[in-house]
This record gives sequence, structure tokens and C-alpha cells, in this order.
Amino acid sequence: MEKLKKGFYTALGTPLDKNGDLIADSLVKEINMQIEAGASGLLLMGSMGIEATIKNTAYKETVRVAADAVAGRVPLFVGAMDNSVERVKERIDMIKEYNFDGVVLTTPFYGTAPDDQLIRFFERVADYSPKPLFLYDLAVVTKQKITYPMLEKLAKHPNIAGIKSGDIVLARQVKLNMPDFEFLFSNIDIFDVALSYGIDKVLDGMFSATPKNAEKFIKAAWDGNMADCSKYLDNILKLRDFWIVNGPLMFAFTQAMNLLGMDGIYCNDYTYVAENPELKAAVEGCMKKIGEL
Repeated sequence: MEKLKKGFYTALGTPLDKNGDLIADSLVKEINMQIEAGASGLLLMGSMGIEATIKNTAYKETVRVAADAVAGRVPLFVGAMDNSVERVKERIDMIKEYNFDGVVLTTPFYGTAPDDQLIRFFERVADYSPKPLFLYDLAVVTKQKITYPMLEKLAKHPNIAGIKSGDIVLARQVKLNMPDFEFLFSNIDIFDVALSYGIDKVLDGMFSATPKNAEKFIKAAWDGNMADCSKYLDNILKLRDFWIVNGPLMFAFTQAMNLLGMDGIYCNDYTYVAENPELKAAVEGCMKKIGEL
């Protein structure tokens, strides 16, 4: 595939009804909102999209709807995280007919394994996948780190194209030694600092609920206006931190997406119990302060 453009990449939320089925209109609106805000690409079924909890019928339908809505306007990546090569292959088989640009994969997250087995896991999936494979370094969840020595081996595979990680040291190593290997930085807390390392692609789920700030933040970065870049980035982080304190985070994210006009439940089914008008009003107040509403 072509070299990815610099900019912000949004990990999309997945709007579901109370039966766990996709609310297609909300997903299409979310996609269009992000593209209009200038997103350079989209990740479907990442952590913000609660991929690991989505039922199979909704998983396939979500990819179909997203692929049709994106229609090639920006790259679309799809998470296929699971705990064995065969289970990942089944996910790929469910969606391979649709128009998307890459498969995104964490290490298995149920157990742990040594590096050589993790390398084998990724290589076997890459051998099978009709789309390029992008690694997703998420050790805080999977308990298994994708290290630079692993990348040195994995990057040699012709169908492994890049990695999403918030590890600034790993980012620097890849930028210096693997210039053709895509690096999508996921630690937005320090992206304004990471720019000095030449890191020019940032991927995060917070952009789903902050398209206005995301657009201004990335424009300021490319204009070299670091004061404004940091200002709009801080706005995004203020909303995230508010969710963490007043959440649960993904339930608060649901309130934010609903306020932006996208109906649905964006959190695990056991997290969502009932409407919470007080939390929704508090989230609304925070979003107004940062200029999203």
C-alpha cells in the first residue's frame, strides 16, 4: 500500500443498540464527521470500538457499513484481535470481501507467550491475510510488549507494514532504523513532544468525540504553532481525564457521542445499565468548555 499520510487517525467508537446490534446511521455519521474534520485515516474495531466484546454478526456488519461509508476517501483499518491464529483467520474470512486497507492485531490477550511464539503468531496471520498487517502494541491490556528486537524480525515480512504504539523509545528506534515501516503513535499525552522526533502520525480514540479540537490541534502542529497545538491537545486530554474521574470511561464516552448526535451504546453491555442524566449533563458541560458543543 502507499505510504500513509501524516496527521491524526481516529479509532472509531462502535454504536450498538441494547441487543448488541450496530446502529448504522450513527456509525456513518461518525465516519463522515471525522473525515470532514480532516482525519488522515480511521481504525475500526480497536480498543475504543470494543472489538473484543462485539458479537460476530455485528462485527461483520460494522465492517461492511464502514467500508461503504468510507468509500476509499481515507485508509480504513480493521482490528481483528483474538487469542489464536485460527480465530483471527476466521475474523479475516468474515470481512475479506469488503474494501478496507489493513488488519490491526495486538498480541493474544488471554495468556502470555515468549517472543518467538508471538513472532510466529503475527507471521502466520500475515501469511494468511489478504490485507497488510499492522501491529498494535497494547501491553497495558495484553500484558505482552512488542519490542524492538521483535520488530526487527517482523518488519522483514512482506505483509507486515507498521505498528501502532505509544512507546516513545520504540518510536524513535523505528524512525531512525526502519524509515519505511509505518509508525502510528498512540500516546497523545506527549504527541506535541513526539513531533520533535519526526513522528507525524497519531492514532487515538479520543478524536471520535473531539473532532473540532482534533482538526485545530493537527493544523497548529503542521503550522509550527506549538502553543495552539498544545492548547487543543490539552482540551482533548481534559475531556478524557473528566471521563476517567466521572465514568466509567466508556460509559462517559457513550454520553459524549450521544451529545454529538450519534445514538447508541459505545461501551460493554455489562457497563451500560441505564440512562444517567446527571453524568450526561456533566459531560455536556465539559464538552462546551473545550468547544466541541
